Amino acid sequence: MMPIRHLLAVCLAFAPTACATTSAATITATATATATATATAALRLELPRPTGPHPVGRDVLYLVDESRKDPWVPAAGPRRLMVSMYYPARSATGTPVPYLDQEEAASLIQRKAPGSGLPAQVISGIRTHARAGARPQGGRHPLVVLSPGLGLPRASLTSLSEDLASRGYVVAAVDHAYESSGTTFPGVGLLTCAPLCDQPKPPEGGKAAITRSRAADLAFVLDRLTGRHPAWGRAALIDRRRIGVAGHSLGGDAASATMLADRRIKAGVNLDGTVNVALPATGVGDRPFLLMGSQSEHSPGRDHTWDDTWRALRGWKRWLTVAGAEHDSFTDLAVPKSAAGLTPPGTIAAGRAVELTRTYVAAFFDRHLRNGRQPLPANPEVTFHGGR
Repeated sequence: MMPIRHLLAVCLAFAPTACATTSAATITATATATATATATAALRLELPRPTGPHPVGRDVLYLVDESRKDPWVPAAGPRRLMVSMYYPARSATGTPVPYLDQEEAASLIQRKAPGSGLPAQVISGIRTHARAGARPQGGRHPLVVLSPGLGLPRASLTSLSEDLASRGYVVAAVDHAYESSGTTFPGVGLLTCAPLCDQPKPPEGGKAAITRSRAADLAFVLDRLTGRHPAWGRAALIDRRRIGVAGHSLGGDAASATMLADRRIKAGVNLDGTVNVALPATGVGDRPFLLMGSQSEHSPGRDHTWDDTWRALRGWKRWLTVAGAEHDSFTDLAVPKSAAGLTPPGTIAAGRAVELTRTYVAAFFDRHLRNGRQPLPANPEVTFHGGR
């Protein structure tokens, strides 16, 4: 069972108003029950609200690439992907969407916080702000494709996805089979990253092989979203001339690798990801790219792959580092980790980390997919390497 101080911290972090109405006596009494009852009664978790003017809708796509066998488990058959499609809606009607299902949440805790005592209900019950079946806002909107870190589900980028959609973007957040902590596939069940994450060494070709496979995944997603017979019923919302890509960790590496392979992508963002697929001397051509990472790991001279990438980039480019950030600070996981006492002292506040990530990713795409001209904003925690 989670210690009382951690339960209180989680409650305060996610829903301070609701938490304030729960007395200390009630919390104490609840803590004497089972871990499940404690989580259900005491914790009301909620992601930060989107900051844009639009409500957010969400659909889920199950995509199968029949032209490719799964690279990690060939006996499993064709390559499978799960995609959450976020879009600006007319109103906040429809059914609230879950963060993760129970099995996915338990698998995430087992991989990211084993022994923490954090109940699966705490994660699966996180309140999101998108609605299934919401009526879409009319018009055509830029598309941003998101790829999570290795061992993380696409849900780890929910706050970013919802915020971009609320600002008028269509977002495709992708789960790559056998690369997440656990993703449920229709008719297949839960697939985890055990074939990759639990092996004593990376596959042949190292992590670069995973990155190149992701680039193929993301190109396939674009084919299915923008082709003549799109897989998504709301594909008319997508402006095919304005497509961006972003990712966290290995997903950030995949962003630049996908741009190398696919000229449809106009701009890209790497959030704290070591670059395994080195850019050529010509970079990604004249297309803009944003590097945003932790000050401790991705300041100049700390990760030679970022130094090399920066030199190779030929178009508009910015390199930002965030003081006090750790690797998960650029994802939703920063919030429950912080609340449960699982982050080291001195780490940037989780809510602030989410805010900064949203701010800079949106400002970057506003500039390059919407013809904006404003410089990226200044914030005291953020250092620009190479100018604003």
